[in-house]
Amino acid sequence: MLVLEMFIPMLSIRLSFCKVFLLFTLVPGALPGANDLHFYDGSSTVDIISGDVFFEILDPPELRYSYRIRPAKDFGATFNDSLLFQKARLVPTVPLHSCSDILNQEDIMGHIALAERGECSFVFKAAKAQQAGARAVIITEFIDKGDDSFDHLIEMVDDKMELDVNIPAAFLLGRSGATILRTLRRLHRSYAVINLPINMTHVPINKMNQPPWIAW
Repeated sequence: MLVLEMFIPMLSIRLSFCKVFLLFTLVPGALPGANDLHFYDGSSTVDIISGDVFFEILDPPELRYSYRIRPAKDFGATFNDSLLFQKARLVPTVPLHSCSDILNQEDIMGHIALAERGECSFVFKAAKAQQAGARAVIITEFIDKGDDSFDHLIEMVDDKMELDVNIPAAFLLGRSGATILRTLRRLHRSYAVINLPINMTHVPINKMNQPPWIAW
C-alpha cells in the first residue's frame, strides 16, 4: 500500500512534465523570439530581420537610435550596398501626406523624404517624393492615428497605377515615425541626419541600439 502511495505522485509529476514538453514542441507560439527582439532565444539576427533594412539617426541626439524599416514589396529600387546614404538628411515632406506637389522641394532634393500614410497610395507618395528630387522615401503611419497599427510594419505593395518609381521606398513603424516627427517639431528642426542602410546582420539582437519606446 505504501509503495502505491509513493508511485501515484511520481506518475503525476511525469505526466505534467510531458504536457509542458508537448506544449513547447507542438505549439509554435509557445516559443519566444520570432516576434520579440528583446527576448533572445538563440535565433539568429538574419532569421528574425530577414528582408528588412535599418537606418540610424546621428542627429539630433534625442533620436540617436537604430530604426527598422520594411522595403516596398514590388515597386521602387532596392536598398543595397551600391546605394548608401551617409550623413544624409531625413526631411519631412510638406504636406506630410505627400499626396500633392511637395512644397519644400528645395529641402527634399538630394535627400530622403519622410511622409505619413493616408489620403493616397504608397506608390503615389513615392512618385511625388521622386518628383521633388528625393533619393529615397520613408513612409510611416498617420501620426494622429494612435491605435494598434502604430506597432506594426506594413507591407507596401504596388496599386497598379503604372507610375514609374525608381527610388527606394520603405515603411517605418508608426510609433517611431511619430516620435521622430514630434521631436523634430519640438526642437524646431526641419530634418534629422541619418545613415542608411546600416548592416545589422552580425550584430547580436541584445546589442542593437533600438529605441526604448518599442519592442522589436
